[in-house]
Formats: sequence, structure tokens, C-alpha cells
Amino acid sequence: MEFGTFIDQLLANPLLLLSVVLTLGVILVNGWTDAPNAIATCVVTRCMSARAAILMAAAFNFIGVLLMTKLNANVAVTITKMVDFGTDPHESIVAISAAMFAIVVWATLAWALGIPTSESHALIAGLTGSAIALHGSLDGVNGGEWVKVLYGIVISVTLGFGLGWLVCKAVTFIFKRAERRKTEIGFRWAQIFGAACMSFMHGAQDGQKFMGVILLCTLLASGKGAPLAVTPPEWMMLVCSVVMGLGTAIGGKRIIKSVGMDMVKLEKYQGFSADLASSLSLLLCSAFGLPVSTTHAKTTSIMGVGAVKRLSAINLSRVKEMALTWVLTFPGCGFIGFLMTKLFVWIF
Repeated sequence: MEFGTFIDQLLANPLLLLSVVLTLGVILVNGWTDAPNAIATCVVTRCMSARAAILMAAAFNFIGVLLMTKLNANVAVTITKMVDFGTDPHESIVAISAAMFAIVVWATLAWALGIPTSESHALIAGLTGSAIALHGSLDGVNGGEWVKVLYGIVISVTLGFGLGWLVCKAVTFIFKRAERRKTEIGFRWAQIFGAACMSFMHGAQDGQKFMGVILLCTLLASGKGAPLAVTPPEWMMLVCSVVMGLGTAIGGKRIIKSVGMDMVKLEKYQGFSADLASSLSLLLCSAFGLPVSTTHAKTTSIMGVGAVKRLSAINLSRVKEMALTWVLTFPGCGFIGFLMTKLFVWIF
């Protein structure tokens, strides 16, 4: 799809324009609520300034979207096939617009409270609630694809915590005789590398999800169904990455504090361990096309790192607060998506 052709479609179809603008709004919100997780540990351990880390995150988000989509676009395919919005182009676009609006509302509320909610799960919940409202039943949900979400939650959380503990334990063992002061510079650069890897995998996961939604919008507006394969154009990857980076620059500091400081007090070697562990977790899930949460992977890896020293090093009250938000995301955002779809269908 050429960029000029896409713009012509938007100008010719106001509802398609609305759905794409709202999707870009969700990407912007993802930038200030989800993307900061990738660079949180790097900033709070003073390996990089917030501004430099945000620029790095934007660059590696784009590289992650570009390379991973060319190698394996299974995550985007899963998103497009997870729910069925029917064959009516008008109703389909209205329903997706309502879902995107619901996600923006939910994510903004979470950001205002400083809680790193999962935009991946908000996206899935919003689309699911919208499809249910459109069909009036669960017929709009593809159980075979949706179950991958559940697999992704269990696998990403388990891998995040387990790999965080293992990597940090290995690093501690390898450098147990080293003088702490002499390892500071090495771990500073290692953590910058780890943050770059996390930003890369965030783009690979979340970038694919949102591009899948934009492509689904254009296909539904043309009266077509979900694609069997997805190949987003480079301009779409660039647009998603720029909007995501802008969101991180606008509001990322609040989430950086919540993830990097409030949950576990980290040193540089611990930050590196958390970044490496969560990157590996996301890479494995992406390879199998599982749409997982970068927030879950990063926060559970930080917990695993903190558990190496002692469980009391983890701020359990903050962890419970985050876990409650994650649990409430599916019913909460799904319900808002359901209500917004009913309202949007009535309005439009």
C-alpha cells in the first residue's frame, strides 16, 4: 500500500479517518504508558538521561518494528484474526473506532494514577468488547486466536520472573570477586545495550499489534475480511514509531518512576539483568506469534532480579497495585469498549 493511496482512502472515508486517528491516539498513549518500561531501569540507575533514553527508545522501536515484521509478522496476524467485526464496512469501522476510544480512556486513567498498565491487553480487551457488542454475543470472538493471549500472559510472566532471577544470579556469581567500582563502567554500557534490546522488542511486539489494527481498518473499510498474512509498508512502521516516541517524550517520566524506582531499588548490574531477561522473554513470545505485554515482561523480570537478594527487596504493595490494574484491564477496558460501541453505532 502506497502512502498516497492510503491518504486518498482516508480523505474519501471520514469514518476510516476517525478510526485511524483514534488508533494513532492509542499508539501515542502507548508511548507514554508502555514504552517507558523499556528504558525505565536505564534512566533510574543514571546510565542515561531521560531525554537520551527516549530518543534511543524511539530509534530502536522503529528498528524492532522493521526487522521483526519482515522476519515474523505473526503477532500482527493474530491481532487481525482475533475478533470478527462482520461484513458491513460501516459498522466494522464504527466498532473499531469505539474500541480505540475506550483504550485511550482506560490508558489515560491508568497514566494519571502513575500505574504502568498494559496497552497490549487494553487493545485486546477493547477490541473483544467491541466485537461482542457488535454481534450481541461471543460469536465475534475467535477462540483459537484469543487463547494465545492467555498463553502469552502465563508464559511472559513466568519467563520474565524466571529469567530475571537466573540472569541476575549468573551475573552475581560471575562477578562476585570483582571490585564493584571497576565494574560500574562496564555495566553502564551493558545496561544501555539492554535498554536498546528492550526498546527493539517493544517495537517488535506493540508496533506489530497497532499496525495490524490500522491494516484491519483499511481492509474492513473496503469490505474485505482479516488477512491471512500481513506485510505492513515501511511508511506505516515509521509513523507508528514516531508517534510512539512522541508519547514517551510527553509523559514517560511518571511510568519510569513507577517501574524503575517504586518497585525495586536497582543497581546497574541488576538493571542490565532485568533488561536482558525481559528482552529474551519477549523475543521467544514474538517468535511464536504470542501477543504479550512488554509491561508484564519487564516488571516481572525486575521482581525476579529483586528476589535474588531477598524477597523483601520487592515493594509488594506496589506490585499488588500493578497486578490489580492488570487483572482489571480485561473486564474494565472490555466493558468500556462494549459501551462505546453501542454508543458509536447509535451516533453514527
